[in-house]
Amino acid sequence: MTRLMGLDVGSKTIGVAISDPLGWTAQSLEIIPIDEEAGNFGMSRLKKLVPAQDVAGFVLGLPKNMNNSAGPRVAKTKAFAARLEKKFGLPIDFQDERLTTVSAYRVLIDDADVSRRKQKQAIDKLAAQFILQNYLDAHGPLTALQKEDNNG
Repeated sequence: MTRLMGLDVGSKTIGVAISDPLGWTAQSLEIIPIDEEAGNFGMSRLKKLVPAQDVAGFVLGLPKNMNNSAGPRVAKTKAFAARLEKKFGLPIDFQDERLTTVSAYRVLIDDADVSRRKQKQAIDKLAAQFILQNYLDAHGPLTALQKEDNNG
């Protein structure tokens, strides 16, 4: 069985998470440094990760505003999704990511007592894990992406 990759796309980093082969749980994987202004979107690193992790599709965090409106980051995330689709030809879905960063900070501060320096290094990766886990919880172990793949 193949896996889903969760991505928390920012302007400077992409947090990466991966599902287990059965699609029950998400684990944080790594942070990919990017530079939107310079046109570096981390595709070379993703090109290595996708086959190595047997990725069947992507789940991207959709950074909506608290009032459910779409701000400039939503447009940039959708543009990134278009790049992913062109590069890999795999299904892509979106998961509302409101409050995932807040949840990640709470885990790092309250539960793990992680230093502020290390928080910045881990926050995007953990947010990607929360995005993917929320998606898996909402769609079950056989996700909408995998259903599309199996049905043609």
